[in-house]
Amino acid sequence: MHLSYGLPPTPYFLLKLHIFKYLHKISRDPSKNTIFARMNYTQGVKDGFPIGLGYFAVSFSFGIAGSNFLSWPLVTLISMTNLTSAGQFAGLQIMTDAAGTFIEMALATFFINLRYSLMAISLSQKVSPDFGTAKRLLLATGITDEIFAVAMSKKCVTPIYFLGLSTLPYIGWSLGTMVGSICGEILPAIVTNALGVALYGMFVAIVVPQMKVHKPTIFAVAIAVALSCAFKFVPALSCVSVGFAIIICALVASFLAAALFPMKNLNDDEVAK
Repeated sequence: MHLSYGLPPTPYFLLKLHIFKYLHKISRDPSKNTIFARMNYTQGVKDGFPIGLGYFAVSFSFGIAGSNFLSWPLVTLISMTNLTSAGQFAGLQIMTDAAGTFIEMALATFFINLRYSLMAISLSQKVSPDFGTAKRLLLATGITDEIFAVAMSKKCVTPIYFLGLSTLPYIGWSLGTMVGSICGEILPAIVTNALGVALYGMFVAIVVPQMKVHKPTIFAVAIAVALSCAFKFVPALSCVSVGFAIIICALVASFLAAALFPMKNLNDDEVAK
């Protein structure tokens, strides 16, 4: 509607104006939006509770493994400043290798954790308007595979909700590492060695379900396993340090799988139809 001939605004025009102002207000103030109102800290904590329990069990194995050559405060500090299972285990393996270097550790953790950057880009499309740069930089530490999956299932993510969603997983990961590392120092070696098997069970539980539903994953895993065995048993390759072996296995398996099994482009499918 528009004003013309000097006539006063009609009630319909005023109603539309008030609706427009209200929508503009709640878009700038998430607390007034009913969708945003449900995305509070308490709801985030509730959604993150199962993740925290799972992280406690997994990080317990990391604590057991790390206690073999580091004190429990140092092992706990690693989990408190990383929050990345695969990256931490790879870094721990490089640390146990006498020939391991900081460059190898940096490169290995960079490539292993590179997927979190892609998750952050995708998640940034669903955050609320008040999710500023400073908050993104601070809360990006809490992006993990499980937290990302829960956050992406929401229509919109507010900073306070994401903080609540990350709280218990962070506590569970750090606390599980501390308990595991303390137990690793006080329990007999036969017990800690038995508990260390849980680490391999964790990786099996992560990889096998994906292999069942995604055939290219089988190919990538087979390539990585074959290369890993080659670096371990082939004399000409055994001189390669653990850190660079992890990097090479991960990159070669990923590139081959991506080249042979590229993901379908939805736009191309639509054009074909």
